[in-house]
This record gives sequence, structure tokens and C-alpha cells, in this order.
Amino acid sequence: MIVLRQQNPALSYSSFGDRLYELGNYQGAIAQYQKLLNLQQGDVNTYEKLHHCYWNLGEYDSAINILKTALELYSQFAPLHFTLITNLLYQGRTEEATTQAEIASECLPKDYTFILLKNLIVPMFYHSVEEISDYQEQFKKGLKTLIKTTDFNNPETLEQAFLGMGRFTNFYLGYQARNIIEEQRIYGDFLHRMMSAKYPQWVQPLTLPTVEDKIRVGYVSNYLHCYSGSLWLTGWLRYANHNQFEIYSYYTGNSPDPVTEQFRQYSDQFYHIPDNLEAVAEQIFNDKLHILVYPEIGMNPPTMELAALRLAPIQCTAWGHPVTSGLPTIDYFLSSQLMEPEKPQEHYSESLILLPNIGVAYPQPQDIPALVKTRSDYDLPEDAVIYLCCQAPFKYLPQYDYILPEIAVKVPNARFLFFRGTLLNDRLKQAFANYGLNNQDYCLHRNVPERFDYLMLNLLSDVFLDTFTWSGGNTSLEAIACNLPIVTCPGEFMRGRHADSFLKMINLTETIAQNEAEYIKIAVKLGLDPLWRKTLSQQMSDRHHLIFDDQVCVAALEEFYQTVVGL
Repeated sequence: MIVLRQQNPALSYSSFGDRLYELGNYQGAIAQYQKLLNLQQGDVNTYEKLHHCYWNLGEYDSAINILKTALELYSQFAPLHFTLITNLLYQGRTEEATTQAEIASECLPKDYTFILLKNLIVPMFYHSVEEISDYQEQFKKGLKTLIKTTDFNNPETLEQAFLGMGRFTNFYLGYQARNIIEEQRIYGDFLHRMMSAKYPQWVQPLTLPTVEDKIRVGYVSNYLHCYSGSLWLTGWLRYANHNQFEIYSYYTGNSPDPVTEQFRQYSDQFYHIPDNLEAVAEQIFNDKLHILVYPEIGMNPPTMELAALRLAPIQCTAWGHPVTSGLPTIDYFLSSQLMEPEKPQEHYSESLILLPNIGVAYPQPQDIPALVKTRSDYDLPEDAVIYLCCQAPFKYLPQYDYILPEIAVKVPNARFLFFRGTLLNDRLKQAFANYGLNNQDYCLHRNVPERFDYLMLNLLSDVFLDTFTWSGGNTSLEAIACNLPIVTCPGEFMRGRHADSFLKMINLTETIAQNEAEYIKIAVKLGLDPLWRKTLSQQMSDRHHLIFDDQVCVAALEEFYQTVVGL
């Protein structure tokens, strides 16, 4: 007689849930994982997958609650704490995130990640103008506390600090629309002291090697793939003079794609060394570069640690992240003549180098599709004036919320199209209510599954509304490639002047406002005057050659390289 053994139900639910999870059937996976949890306590992995299912479905509260449940069982598992803190920040629940960082620090007192977070959390999203100054003061106070209480002479503390700073950046500090050079310098010095204690062999002053044949220039980034902070860099490498320069590229990330292959093609030496800071540092150091360039500093934590070392005699950063690094090891900031305001050096710890035009040879997008879809394909009203508002929520500061209802009052068929802006809904609800309007009548939110759809929605929109204080970079250039009129208002800092410089580059300055009132006036005029929109769109199309693949800045960059090495 054959006896059939019945499979363990819990194991069955788990394995079936995992298969559905891998297929992207998150609803189905949730059902299986919940059946498992009804039978027995789940392991950490089950809770993490359940969290990812809810998060990928946009059920953010459920995702957060699952993490809280998991932490009741696994309070010593650091990744759960870290993910919960990050999720709370993404949802604008900053006070809860700070409280959770304090809880995590109590559960795991030696984990420096949570010491950093409880002292230096900065919101990704502000609910009011007052919050900005409050968190500014909290950051300064927390930074002083960190410096006072951290002993890098203690080997265990040093190792924990190294691991913690490798998971943390003060990226969102720059979005407060103020000069943050003081805080950046203090944090940069703190990070440099830590890295000096950890790697004393890589912080000593270096003698500039003699230039026997070519100047050796290295570029190191976690983002040598299709990414907004480094896509522009392909132009510097593509148009490099290989008779005079030997190009070294160091890719520290691990998401290779066709753009990665461009970096490989344009480099004399290309290294892919993912997730290994010491190996990268050793390779750069051994290559005896004349100049080392970080396209961005401040987005990727290990890159910040690497930049706090002295691996080449001359070290530079650029505007992949358009904020001063504050690091004493970075000598120059490579910026743009058109982007910088008056007296820009006051904003940088590095010596500022102003390259001509926009400072980069941005490649003209080759994937702009033909207009093969209609507004109805995206459930957009055919008769509306669609204002594209495509920036991340953290670029929208509360003091400018009134701009949209001001436009709506004067352009009744205005619709403001957001891709990532649902977090703004509570603020927008109040802003529109102040004008007797319902924000749901004017604000549209659409998911953009593919880049094709993103570009198509640019083509189907009428006006691109740039953000105040932190302008769109890649998004503005892509809008120009799609011939979409841009309304912008240059800010106090370079990071608020990207679109301004792009429009000046193509000599299309009619839609550059000098203040908020003028911004509204231009946006309204564009909304009411389709002929003007069409004229601007045609002029953009005719002038693409003025901004894309600009080789003038590359020649100036290489002239700077030659000068700085003494040629």
C-alpha cells in the first residue's frame, strides 16, 4: 500500500507565497503569507517579504504596520528598524521616524546607524514652513552631540561609526532652501576624522606625479548607469581628448545597463568594483591618478566615505548632487557659468570652477517617441490645460503651495499632473481650500510604469512647471527634448537655477520669471494662449543643437585639468 504524506501546510503557504512574490503577484503572495502567520509565528524573511508586497502595492500604512509587528518579535534585527525608519520618512512621518530611531538605538546601542539617525534626521517632506527652521536647529544640535560623544580612538566605536556612516547621508538637508555650507563643513570634517582614523594610509598629502605622457583622470561613482546624477557625465568622457588624457572609471554600484557600457567604451581603464570600499580605494590609489573626480557627493553613503580620503593629489566634485560636499579632501567644485548666482563661492567649501554654458555635455535623448498615444490612454481630460508637475515631493516646499491655486483661479480648465506627488495631497487640499477650490478638481496623479510613458506624458502636456529653490535637472532637459514649454524662477543657489540656465542656453528666456508673481503670470498666459505655447514648442525644437552635446564645456574642463597639474 502506498502512503501519501501530506505536505506541511505552513511550508506550502510559504513556498507558494514565495513563488507568487517572485512573479510580482503581491496580492496573492500576501494571502499566502497571512495564512502562514495564522498558523505559526513567521520568520524575519516572511515579514520582510510581506512588507515589500504591501509597499509595492502602494499600501504604505499596511507595510509600516507589518514592520511594527515584526519588531515586536525581532527587536534585535537592525534591518527591520532601518526599513521602518526609512518608510516613515518617505511618508512624511518624521516625528515617528525620529522616535523609532530612538527606540532602535535603545535596542541596539552599539549600532551607530541609529545614533546618526536619532541625531541627524531631516524630513523628506515638510508639512509647514515652521518645520524647516525647527529641523534646521535640531540638525545643528544633533551634530554637536555626535561630535562630542563619539570617540574615534575606541576601535569598536570607530568600526561602528564606519559602518553607520556607510548607510547615512544628509542628502535632504540641501532641500531646506538655505546656505548649508556651515553644517556641511562640520559634518565633512567629522567624517574625514573618522576615515583618517580608519584608513591613515589613505589620508596623507600626495605629491602630484610628473606628467610624462598623458594626464590620468579618474571618475568614481555608484551611478555609472542610467541615473539622473551621472547621465550627463557620459558627455565629458565621450568628448575627452584621449591624446592628452587617460580616462579611468570606477563603477562602485551594481546595476549595469547600456549606459554602463557607454562609460566602459569611453574609458581607457574601466573597473567595476561593487560594494567594496577598500578595494576601490586601493585600486584608485595604485593607479596614481593626477586628478580624481566624484560626479556627485552626498547621494551614496559609501561614496561620501571614499571622498573623505585623499586618493589623488587633486580631487574634484561636480553637480550630480548640486550641493557643496563640505569635505576638506575635495579641492574643486566643477560648476556652470550660467547656473551660478552672484558671489557663488560663499556656498562652497571647495574652490569653485565655472565651466562655460551649463558645464556639461548632456547627451540628446534618443528615445523621444512619436506621439502615438492620446490623453484618453492615461485618463486625462482632452480639453484641459495640463501643467506637468513631475518633481519628487521633497522639492515642493510649503511656502509655494499657493502657486497652483493662484493659476487655477485664472485658468479654470487647468489640471496639475503629478507622478510622485500624493504625499502633497493634504497640503494641496488646504492651499486650494484657501481659494474656495477643491484640489481634487485640479490635481491629477498618475503612475508612470515605463520611461516611454513618462516621455509620452511630457508630449501630451501643455506646460512644465519647474519647482522653486531646487530646479529640475534631467526633467527640464527632457522637457526641452519633448518641446514642452517650461516656467521657472531662478533661486538663490545653483541648485535652484538649472532650468533657468537651460532656457538661457537656447535663448528662450520669455518664460523665466524673476519672482513668484511673475511665475504665476507666465504660467497663466501659457495656459490661456495655445498659439504662444505652440510657438515656444517650435522654437525649442529648432534649438536643441544649442544645448545638447555641448563640447565647449569639455574643452574648458580639460583646459582646467591641464592648468591645475601645471601644464
